[in-house]
Amino acid sequence: MSFMKAGRLFQASLLLMSALALAACGFHLRGSVALPPSMQKIHLTVTGGGEFPRMLSRALEVSGVTVEDKGGPGIAELNVPVAAFGTDSLTNSGYVRITEYSVHYQVQFNVAGADGQVLIPQQNINMSREFSYDATDTIGNASQIQQIQHSLNDDMVQAILFRLQAAGKHGLAVPASAASTH
Repeated sequence: MSFMKAGRLFQASLLLMSALALAACGFHLRGSVALPPSMQKIHLTVTGGGEFPRMLSRALEVSGVTVEDKGGPGIAELNVPVAAFGTDSLTNSGYVRITEYSVHYQVQFNVAGADGQVLIPQQNINMSREFSYDATDTIGNASQIQQIQHSLNDDMVQAILFRLQAAGKHGLAVPASAASTH
């Protein structure tokens, strides 16, 4: 019986040490971000489809933002004119067989206030992931590309949210009319 208690105590202490180590290195779970009042209601326009618009909309809502179906008074405009994936071959083996690829993801966005003033000018974010390609496993390769694209979508949503939050913290997301009244 005491052996089982010692084992549980050991497991609990390992779990506690792991949590403390993660906290000490700066790791934080992804969560909501604090956006400025000028972005509490947003109309989202994303060129293209896929899971990116849904993921971005969901992340905004988790952050306390109301995502509106249409623009209008008191509603900021988050415009994403470019959200595009691309691939490049990195290395070739004998007989011109591709063995490594890189998946690139480019997103451009800007934010305008309800009055049409630019809150955040055009931003360009580029991300990429490399992976090994197995010519004998085309189904596995397609699945791997889908997983990479999902991961890039997730990382891109977080990057956009962090830029929106940074703009609010540094006063960039405050309309000029509001900034001049202080």
